[in-house]
Amino acid sequence: MDKRFFKMFGLTEEQAIAIIDTPLEQLEDASDKYIAVSHLINFPTEQSIAALVRAIETSKPDELDHRIVRRKAVESLGRLQAESALPVIQQCLKDDDIYTVENTVWAIGEIGTKDPEILEEVAQLLDKPGQIYRVIIHTLANADYQPSLERVRKFTQVEDEPTRSAAIATVCRFTGDYSQITEVMALLQSSNVNARRGSIQDLIDSRYYKAIPEIARCPVSLVFRLRGLRMLLDAGVPSGEITFTEIQPYLEQVLYDHPSDLDLVHEYDLTPVLDFVINELYETDFGRCYLATKTLLDIYAQEAPAALLTTYEDKAYNDYGAHYHVMKLFGWLKYAPAYDLLVENLHNREPQFQKSRAACAIALGELGDSRAIPELKICLNTPIWDLKYACLLALDRLGDSSGREICDVYDGLRLRDADWLIRAKATSTQ
Repeated sequence: MDKRFFKMFGLTEEQAIAIIDTPLEQLEDASDKYIAVSHLINFPTEQSIAALVRAIETSKPDELDHRIVRRKAVESLGRLQAESALPVIQQCLKDDDIYTVENTVWAIGEIGTKDPEILEEVAQLLDKPGQIYRVIIHTLANADYQPSLERVRKFTQVEDEPTRSAAIATVCRFTGDYSQITEVMALLQSSNVNARRGSIQDLIDSRYYKAIPEIARCPVSLVFRLRGLRMLLDAGVPSGEITFTEIQPYLEQVLYDHPSDLDLVHEYDLTPVLDFVINELYETDFGRCYLATKTLLDIYAQEAPAALLTTYEDKAYNDYGAHYHVMKLFGWLKYAPAYDLLVENLHNREPQFQKSRAACAIALGELGDSRAIPELKICLNTPIWDLKYACLLALDRLGDSSGREICDVYDGLRLRDADWLIRAKATSTQ
């Protein structure tokens, strides 16, 4: 579990617990308690778990501010995988608030219980109208709760695509009959971005390795695709079902993330003006961002660099989605004046800009400026696997093999990289 974003509040454990134990009505700002229960994810201790349990037990589900704290406290207990809190968490399955129920089901899944009583209560929610069914199905599938099969099967024909995807994948897993999994793969090309993201998760959970080429070409943020390929590699390589060499081209295709390597689901009726295309880089549906990126490369290659610098200085510097696309475009456009900006952002440690660091590495490789070699080698010391891999790709592009030696050679002073995937890349012939 990536916990980088949960360290932004600056509270100590004791301060957070003190806020939790203060009645909501006595706090200057009701959001303080929400922040406190969020922050305790950083402290996997008995006292933190006990405080989160108290936050649930003392909350008043009929009042909105209390309800919001209750939801978040349940989520935090799930992130802490607090098995001892399961009895209290289970009680929240009876809440009238569907979002509290959603968080509760998710938390039960994170904790990973096999208790048939709890799982049956979760399964019964499939018969309750108005619930958020995808998370329920997902939790039952990961718990391998076979008694829920027929209840799950009812959702294989529903209109909601993310729910239908989860249901079909779960039925395939429970029955061993994967004849319908192609319906999940088809959703990789849905116009609904949540369906595209959800289908990737469902294919991962199904360990359906044949979907890897299609996952690589799915027009969603590379974060979802990289996570999917990495999880399938970590499961499939040790079991012998796939090899790194087989999957390497798709993994690197995703890291390069060129729009021509994606099956785009959006299109323009007419060629849009430049300002419109630039604004599309800020869309939350990355499918639209990739269409904009392709349009900038194909139609506005001459005008794009100046427009990208302008939008960066205006607001992309602080928008992690657009920031990523701007950095990558400087590389594809071979825009040499962006070198210093790319180096600066290669070393940007702000957590929300992590994927931009790998984008900067790829872009620096595309610029072909050998001054970037030492900058890229610095990043080989990071624990962030995709950044390291992107740096190796960029160093290869720049004709430098010393990065591979750093990651693979053991000379008595340096250890080989701890990540098997980085070692595999370092010793590969590609």
